[in-house]
Amino acid sequence: MEPDHQDADALGPVETFFSDPDRRDQGAELVRAIEAILLVATEPVPPDLLAQLLEVPVDRVEDLCRRLGDAYDEAGHGFQLVRVAGGYRYQSHPDLAPYVERFVLEGQSARLSAAALETLAIVAYKQPLSRAQIASIRGVDPDGVLRTLQARGYVDQVGRDPGPGQAVLWGTTTRFLERLGLDSVAELPPIAAFVPGPEVVEALEIGLRVPRSVAVVDDDEHAPERGSPVDDEG
Repeated sequence: MEPDHQDADALGPVETFFSDPDRRDQGAELVRAIEAILLVATEPVPPDLLAQLLEVPVDRVEDLCRRLGDAYDEAGHGFQLVRVAGGYRYQSHPDLAPYVERFVLEGQSARLSAAALETLAIVAYKQPLSRAQIASIRGVDPDGVLRTLQARGYVDQVGRDPGPGQAVLWGTTTRFLERLGLDSVAELPPIAAFVPGPEVVEALEIGLRVPRSVAVVDDDEHAPERGSPVDDEG
């Protein structure tokens, strides 16, 4: 008679992860504790804090979280255990983003404007930088947009320029990393991927260039006819 695998298939991540009874006795309690802490945490929990709470080495926590995350993925859950912004948290699986977006955006209209998104991108890729530096890139005063982004928790004052005037420097926050699912700003996609190639820039320049013949016609409309007398009041 073949063994019944139904119970094994129905095991949760903890039981699957610790299939060996001895290992289960030693580590299951730690895994359950990690799950409980991360479920109630509002921000990613650093591994050193988990290690302190569980009274185990940091390497042990890192290993447990990594393997527990793999167990979730193998089980096909709609959530993941990931490391972002220097800590661990639960988040929805990327494959289910369309459903989550419908839920999150339902009835909400307070979205960032194009100006806010542009400013946020400048700060993210050029940080730390001052308000004047942001203005020189965007061509407009960013004060209002910076206040909005700061109120949303995406940017904040991170220091002062050591030069004359000691201008306030701006940078992104941990909340910014959380919303993008990044562990650090080093994981931002290369900015070159969003910059059009030289052939596109050249095509835009050609398309926006005013035809010379049109400019000449416009100038001639306001000029005296060739050969016509000009009144000489002197």
